Amino acid sequence: MTLLPDTGAAPAPTADAGGGSDGAVIERSWQTPDAFAVIFDRYADDIHRYIARRLGTDTADDLMAETFVIAFQRRRRYDLSHAHARPWLYGIATNLIGRHRREEARRLRALSRMAALPQAREDDGPEDAVTERLGARGTDVPLAGALAALPARYRDTLLVVAWGELDYAEAARALGVPVGTVRSRLHRARTKLRKALGGPDRTTSTTPQKGD
Repeated sequence: MTLLPDTGAAPAPTADAGGGSDGAVIERSWQTPDAFAVIFDRYADDIHRYIARRLGTDTADDLMAETFVIAFQRRRRYDLSHAHARPWLYGIATNLIGRHRREEARRLRALSRMAALPQAREDDGPEDAVTERLGARGTDVPLAGALAALPARYRDTLLVVAWGELDYAEAARALGVPVGTVRSRLHRARTKLRKALGGPDRTTSTTPQKGD
């Protein structure tokens, strides 16, 4: 990974740089920029997976890298009272996804239109690559159409919890809103999905919620 330090030069990634909490690593990176590579190693795969499920693999490659460049550039503003950087990184990634609203909605609608096509088997062959390009893994066809119809603020909240596996407090940090707003948006999003799907919300996260 290439990171941009304050001077504009790119430090080479290093090993674990001593480990410790995310906050401790980020603080250490203020004086030793290479230490930030530890944060990349810990979370790059998760961030890429989250973006890919929303925008597809090709876009995820670029936005995952941009997420960590932005995080590196803003590392001195990180609140060191937070030991875990995941919500911070998911917040940056979600903001970047926001620049691709039309692309996301278009992709979801395209996937939903596949409902009219015969269902392919897993061993059907190379033609199934279209499903992978659309990022269909983990998102069934009816659900894709229902997600496309959600207002962006509801979709962001729902997916950062369901696919980012953040609890409500972490989602609030990621999105920069109160926990009560997260709960309200989730309730409304899930109500809309249940109505659209005629059944249970298939994005529901299994992540335990603190205080629930």
